[in-house]
Amino acid sequence: MVHMQNQSRSQPSRREFIKTSSLVVLPILPAGVAVNAAGAERLPWYRRTYRWGQTNINEKDPVRYDIEWWREHWRRTRVQGLVINAGGIVAYYPSNYPLHYRPETLGDRDLFGELVEVAHRDGLAVLARMDSNRAHDAFYQSHSDWFAVNKTGRPYRAGDLYITCINSPYYDEYIPDILREVIGHAHPEGITDNSWSGLDRDSICYCEHCARRFREFAGEALPQEKDWASEAYRKWIHWNFQRRLEVWDLNNRVSRDVGGSDCLWIGMIGGNMVSQGRRFRDVKAICERAELIMFDDQGRSDAGGFQSNSEMGKRIHGLLGWEKLIPESMAMYQRGPTFRKAANPEAEARMWMLEGFAGGIQPWWHHVGAYQEDRRQFQTAEPIYRWYEQNQQYMVNRHPLASVGVVWSQQNVDFYGRDDALQRVILPYRGFIQALIRARIPYLPIHADHIDRESEALSLMILPNLAAMSDSELQAVRRFQEKGGSLIASGETSLYDEWGDSRTEFGLSDLLGVRSAGDPYGAEELSATEHSYLRLHPDLGQDVYGPQSGEEPVESQPRHPVLHGFEATNILPFGGRLERIEVETDTEVPVTLIPRFPIYPPETSWMRVPRSEMAALVLREVPNESRFVYLAADIDRRFAQHNLPDHGDLLANLVRWAARDSISLEVQGPGLIDCHLYRQKEKIILHLVNLTSAGTWRSPVHELIPVGPLTVRVRPPRGLSSSRVRAIVAGRSLPVKQLDGWCDFTIESILDHEVAIIGEE
Repeated sequence: MVHMQNQSRSQPSRREFIKTSSLVVLPILPAGVAVNAAGAERLPWYRRTYRWGQTNINEKDPVRYDIEWWREHWRRTRVQGLVINAGGIVAYYPSNYPLHYRPETLGDRDLFGELVEVAHRDGLAVLARMDSNRAHDAFYQSHSDWFAVNKTGRPYRAGDLYITCINSPYYDEYIPDILREVIGHAHPEGITDNSWSGLDRDSICYCEHCARRFREFAGEALPQEKDWASEAYRKWIHWNFQRRLEVWDLNNRVSRDVGGSDCLWIGMIGGNMVSQGRRFRDVKAICERAELIMFDDQGRSDAGGFQSNSEMGKRIHGLLGWEKLIPESMAMYQRGPTFRKAANPEAEARMWMLEGFAGGIQPWWHHVGAYQEDRRQFQTAEPIYRWYEQNQQYMVNRHPLASVGVVWSQQNVDFYGRDDALQRVILPYRGFIQALIRARIPYLPIHADHIDRESEALSLMILPNLAAMSDSELQAVRRFQEKGGSLIASGETSLYDEWGDSRTEFGLSDLLGVRSAGDPYGAEELSATEHSYLRLHPDLGQDVYGPQSGEEPVESQPRHPVLHGFEATNILPFGGRLERIEVETDTEVPVTLIPRFPIYPPETSWMRVPRSEMAALVLREVPNESRFVYLAADIDRRFAQHNLPDHGDLLANLVRWAARDSISLEVQGPGLIDCHLYRQKEKIILHLVNLTSAGTWRSPVHELIPVGPLTVRVRPPRGLSSSRVRAIVAGRSLPVKQLDGWCDFTIESILDHEVAIIGEE
């Protein structure tokens, strides 16, 4: 045990503490009882606690925490579990460690213990909240060697607090002791920690513990600066990811040793690929060892929209498994800009929550502080929680029905994206996702390591600038193709190995029918002066309305199906980056580049080179088997940046062509609708979220706009009945037509969302 300065002599030894704690029996929780499929066994708390709440306690709250009011709010919002502040930066219980900071307002009060006691009395599960990566000045003065320092030996700080080093005894000994104390003191069901992963990638710690441990790991000194080409820096990245997993495993061992096999330690994670990599959180490895994910991603960005929440939910479930739960901290306070004491507009909070539900996420309301003067924030959760309680049987234990997978990997984000991952990785991925949503095509995010696992269910995999690919991932793609699977790849996909080092050729060159031919044309970044276009082939004829130059063919000739909808134009706007390639003879090139020319003055804005041989889109087809699409032009990145409908339409056309007839959903009607299709035993669940709003691309949304009617066609899996459809938000049964294996019905109107249950008896 760590011997803190001035530690109380009454603190029991570790052996005595574990011995006495082993006799503790945790309370049996009556709330939210669930049973397994056989109805015979009780599920553990982390499989049956669907609805969560959190009042993030601040240092003034101990003198004004109205516990009875909050108990009533727990009942009104139908929560089954609570996240309650315990310790870390601030302790809300009488800790035996004098350096475990307690606010003056707490006095001798045990606010954490009181809240846990009444929560258990009310039948609620409790996760004790920690925030363990920072500490106050007194702690730093007593154990300065436990804190992260820069190259000159100065400590890293966050405001008035000092950042602890993840390789120091603070994480190896002190935090485990605090976990033992918290669990032994109040017996929560588990622990969740907000900022558990220490210093991020932008800062290197040079403390004695890091220097020693890295030398033991790598056989050399810590890197002196950020250098992605340096072997030492890459080892440092790998070592840091590994260390966070060691902390995860250590804290879980400690929690289970003291609280029992179901007492979990859960470090919160977010859904942003870039930020999680920067914090050295290997989300895939974490999900492989987690029973529950506490998801801390509280609101949208204008660029990502509400739909990013359902994408994150599906992406995390793809790693965690669809039988497990992902409660998400959903802010009842204003986000973007952040005003922690002002209410989040009801429509904004509601839509974020609904998109989460559509992606398999569970609700977890979150208030900062136990006293609020903007009381509007207390009105948002109750109606949506009550709806979720009534219909949660359809929100969990279901599996996606999608024939299209969008492949991603953390290594591509970190070792190819490096310090510009948004432009290089995230925008191409986001562009394809947004095109699929806009086209109402169900999709599933697929980790590159899981291509083999998911290949049976998918007919098409999209690789949006998946540049960094290992040899094993390339082989998995080939196995998918050998089974008849089709591919769409863009940009530099497969042109780098897993460390971000360039290959001499595309790793998937033979499948895509292209070869690398030099430096790219144009730039990744958005530019107001980049004025280039794409030419569609063949040219329009004189039969299309418009002025004539005399160079047009007399009649228009048929174009490839991927150019459907562009019958009245020869060009599409571009303004982006294009990979220079050579193409094989068995390919087709329906789109080429028109190089840039001046924007202004208008007198100079004419095409200097109206035609070029630079391929922008390459198609290849194995008859009756696989179809291959290679986008040399970064249309996916452009769509994420510009949101031009031409780009979205082209991407959707490519998906439909490559997927052949495997897409089992068609939705016709007005609006921007995010469509999610699931199977649950003998039922199909179609979750539609209405994103049609002037505030879709600028938060917060001010009002919700109903749309409809929507004509829906679903092709159920063979053998599944589709004779009955219920719309559970509208609360009515819908007339159904069945023809040629399709189930057709109409949803008259959607305000925020609708859930259609197909095939339930």
